[in-house]
Order: sequence, then C-alpha cells, then structure tokens
Amino acid sequence: MQLPHKNMPMEWLRTLVTVVDSGGFSQAGELLSRTQPAISRQVKELEERIGRQLLLRSGRSLNVTESGLRVYEQAKKILMLNDELFMEFSGSSVTGKLHLGIPSEFASVLLPRIIGSFSQSYPDVSLEVTSDLSRNLLAKGKRDQFDLILALQEDIQKDTQEGPLEETQVSEDNVVLKDDLVWVASPKYSAHLLKPLPLVLAPKGCIYRKRAESVLRSMEIPWRNVFTIPDLNGIQSALEAGLGITALTRSTVPDSLRILRPSKNLPKLGEIGIGLHFKNHRPSHAATRLAEHLQNGLLAS
Repeated sequence: MQLPHKNMPMEWLRTLVTVVDSGGFSQAGELLSRTQPAISRQVKELEERIGRQLLLRSGRSLNVTESGLRVYEQAKKILMLNDELFMEFSGSSVTGKLHLGIPSEFASVLLPRIIGSFSQSYPDVSLEVTSDLSRNLLAKGKRDQFDLILALQEDIQKDTQEGPLEETQVSEDNVVLKDDLVWVASPKYSAHLLKPLPLVLAPKGCIYRKRAESVLRSMEIPWRNVFTIPDLNGIQSALEAGLGITALTRSTVPDSLRILRPSKNLPKLGEIGIGLHFKNHRPSHAATRLAEHLQNGLLAS
C-alpha cells in the first residue's frame, strides 16, 4: 500500500532558513515583511509537521537543535531549486539596466557563479558591477549611483556599546545573513606562528582590517602589517607566497587557502553582517530579482 505524500509548505522552509540566518524571529519578520507572531507560528507548524523541535529559545538567545540543523541544510537546497525553477520561467519579462556595488572578496566568489546564473536567467537585463570597500560603496554622494549594493556590516551591538555608528554603517534591518570572520593562511606555510603576527590586509576602511586589529589590540597580541592590497586576488597571492595571514568571512575563503583554528594567539573574530541595500524604497523588478538571486546564493554558500 502506497503511503500518502506529505508536503511541507515552501513558506515554512523559507521562514526557518531566514530565522536561522538572521539570528532571530524579529529580524526574520523584518526581512519577510511579517509580524514576529506570524514567524513563530510558521516555525511551530513546521515543527509539528516534522515531529521534532527545531529551535530552542532561551531569553534573547536562539539555538538550533540537531534536527533543526538537518532541516535547515535541506531547506536551503530545496529553496534554491525552487527559486531557480521560478526564475527560469519568469525571467523573460524582466528587463532594464542595473548597477551593482559589491566588495571585492564577494565579487571574486559571487560573480562567476551567482551573477553568471542571473545573467542567464535574465538575458534582457544589462548589468554593470563596481567593486570597492563597503564604506566607499555606501558613502554619501556615491551610494545613489547604484541600484543595489551588497555590503558588509559590523556588529551593531558592539558598535553601540563603544560609540555611535559610523555614517556609512546601516541598520540591522538590511542584514540578510551573518557570517563568521575567520583567520586564513596558506596551507603550505606557518606564518601564523611568527611573532609579531604578520598580517596581509586591505587598506584602512576595510571592516575586516578594523576588526582584526581591534581584536588583537584588545588581547595585547603584537602584530605588524606586512602587505596592504585592496582586492582579494592580491591578498590571496600574498598569502600563497607565505607573507602572512589575513581575516576573511568564511563564505569567501578561496579553496587554495585554509581556515586557522582559534588559539591564544589567534582569538575569535566574531561575526560580520552581510546586507543588501536598494537605491530607493521601490526598487525595480530587475533589482528585486537580482537581490533574491544574491541572497539565495549566499544562503547556499
């Protein structure tokens, strides 16, 4: 006897993924334009359908159970296939010109894969891409040049404790996900064992550089900047030559490099927010589709 098929609404899966990636029910509600009770209800309905608890809430903290992690990973794959299928058959009606601003390290990772897929899905959209530091992309007088900006954002809670947000920083409402900032080096060299710690960094203004130097300073760990270059390809080449180590978001680490484990001399660097910012409150259909493409690609990374 064939058992009846049971389906899980795509909306529930998207809600769970958004809650986990954004770090909370309120943040997910903002991203999905729903109230917090509606988000909580959908997660509860998903848990009841599966028969397992997926999330544990304790005060303001949110933890993912082992079952929740398994559902989360599979849900990301299902959502990506769903969105790719939808975009494939709805892309012909999307036209226009878009100017995208993106940090160099994400350009190296996303452009060949996600942007290439977007261009195939929407061949009638003309796309221009500018790569720069997040603070430069979001600076007054420049951000209006872009229809959409993918930018890095520091930990708001930490910045609020230390002082006011910088002018180029943005609200957490724009954050689509958070990623770990990690120490990275060449697998062939042990530059991380040298003292003072040799760093290969982007120029001043880079969030990675600011976080790395701030953490090392607070832990009183000596370091020296041995190489400064603004793009990921240059940083990667310097690391592969054994000149030093650097800090990158986990999702942008090239295959030729390795992530170093935190230690006494390599303290944890925390998380970095990744946000999408439209030129105005009523973005074009093409800009909305590009934002969805970027977000889905980041979630699947």
